[in-house]
Amino acid sequence: MRKITAITVQKNSPNRVNIYLDGEFAFGLARITAAWLKTGDGLSDEKIARLQDEDSRERAYQQAMLFLSYRARSEKEIRQNLKKHEYAEGVIEDSLERLRKAGLANDNEFARAWVENRNTFRPRSKKALALELRQKGLDDETIQASLSAVDEDALAYETGLKRATRLKGLERSEFRKKLSEFLLRRGFSYSVAASAVSRVWNETRAELQPNEYDEDML
Repeated sequence: MRKITAITVQKNSPNRVNIYLDGEFAFGLARITAAWLKTGDGLSDEKIARLQDEDSRERAYQQAMLFLSYRARSEKEIRQNLKKHEYAEGVIEDSLERLRKAGLANDNEFARAWVENRNTFRPRSKKALALELRQKGLDDETIQASLSAVDEDALAYETGLKRATRLKGLERSEFRKKLSEFLLRRGFSYSVAASAVSRVWNETRAELQPNEYDEDML
């Protein structure tokens, strides 16, 4: 049995404390883990091991919270980040379970938010979105559910309409080429891109002569 002779707050980490046993520094703990400890307490080897395990779990959870503070993450991303910080598998799973219970790790919500954000700021085809979500570790069922409400034709049209503002003044052939290439790079199929390009040209060039009106540009 070893005795706690001092508990001091760490200078660079005020949420952590240093534990001194028998007059010597022994280990650091999160303040929440050390909350019930006081000078004079005796610690067995078993108790010390338990405290250090609890501390590892708390540090992993706080690391996950920090990782999530920048943006939402999939469970795979959280797991990879904790592995990079060399936490044990059991500690990682414990952190993920705590995050799930807190509503902070939810792949269904992550997928829905990812698709919504992409459609608003950087639209792309359902195929391209599915690939991104698969790379983030989501299963096919979750991916398909998140994409079920996506209208790819409408999305391609809205995407093309926004892009068309940069193509003002171009002749029809050049307009067609540049906008088609842009939509194809976003993963839209040839037929979907063709329909969108034709519609955007016709609507943004409504003032053109009838013979310049294009029903099928590709």
